[in-house]
Amino acid sequence: MAEEFYAATGRRKEAAARVRLYPGGSGKITINKRDIEEYLPRRAQRVSLVRPLELVEMSGKFDLKCSARGGGLTGQAEAIQMGIARALVKYDEELRGTMKQHGFLTRDPREKERKKYGLAGARKRFQFSKR
Repeated sequence: MAEEFYAATGRRKEAAARVRLYPGGSGKITINKRDIEEYLPRRAQRVSLVRPLELVEMSGKFDLKCSARGGGLTGQAEAIQMGIARALVKYDEELRGTMKQHGFLTRDPREKERKKYGLAGARKRFQFSKR
């Protein structure tokens, strides 16, 4: 028999993450088949990732398996954060108000601005020479 889990997707910038929440776990978090401390070396990234779980005081009640791709580590951490929040809402619909109030269900829409022709970057210009 298959294990029961709650799945959700989170995105931020170029990063996308799939999150599976397994109830009745010990609080183990695995990202791309690696332990969280191994995958995310910065403490701030790990703290931001588990904020939705700590907000509803369920940090030790679930095992998490995440797969993240694209973007950088911070973008991936925040994509996983969104996926965790969405999965928690699937687990218990009553948590939606709390998650929404703290902004965990809102996708950050900012993207990298494209480079324009005739310029060095999106907005940076080439050096101006009067003579």
